[in-house]
Amino acid sequence: MSTLQNIISIEPLGDCALVIHFAKVIDRNLNQHIHALAKQIQIQQSSSITDIVPSYQTLAIFYQPHQIGFNALQNIILQCNENTQTSTYQSRQVDIPVCYEHACAPDIALLAEHCQLSIDEVIKRHSHTTYDVYFLGFKPGFAYLGDLDSSLTMPRKSTPRLQVPAGSVGIGGMQTGIYPQITPGGWQIIGQTPLQLFDPTLASPCLLQPGDSVRFVPISIDEFERFGDSL
Repeated sequence: MSTLQNIISIEPLGDCALVIHFAKVIDRNLNQHIHALAKQIQIQQSSSITDIVPSYQTLAIFYQPHQIGFNALQNIILQCNENTQTSTYQSRQVDIPVCYEHACAPDIALLAEHCQLSIDEVIKRHSHTTYDVYFLGFKPGFAYLGDLDSSLTMPRKSTPRLQVPAGSVGIGGMQTGIYPQITPGGWQIIGQTPLQLFDPTLASPCLLQPGDSVRFVPISIDEFERFGDSL
């Protein structure tokens, strides 16, 4: 097991949750290990676990304290961590159609100029990478994705937009992500998907889940509009 996968500490989070701390780094292998560990804990204690929330370097476990105590759950977690095999972790593959044309990508020319690349090369590099969903946050259904091609990094806008359309695909610093709802935002918008990333009427309201693998599939503006009409 990699040293990054060693648990640094397990701390109470109120009286019905705890948080597991790992090394303070953003690392793909560590994040995959966190998702694999989450699955193992869920399998071991499905009746006493109410929620599991992963992030870059932590894993929060919410549990029923009348069914299992902190110390007992901590021992199970340590055992699961020793037995978790990250190499066997299987992620769900999700393809996201994205229109990179100007009508859906108001900042793509600016980003191409900043990165000293053609627009076609920006699209190629952004869509030829497989991204991991590290965790969800900021807004319901907003997935933090890694790892962005380093040649596509660009700072956030100094003045955020007051309204970013739902489905907008953006780059902010060394991250890329998709805005699930209309919201203010400062990321550079380089595309838009017609898919609905968050639907509170569904049993599983978020299209993307922590641990998923994501690929962006370029589509034309005509395909974007037809896709939207069919929803």
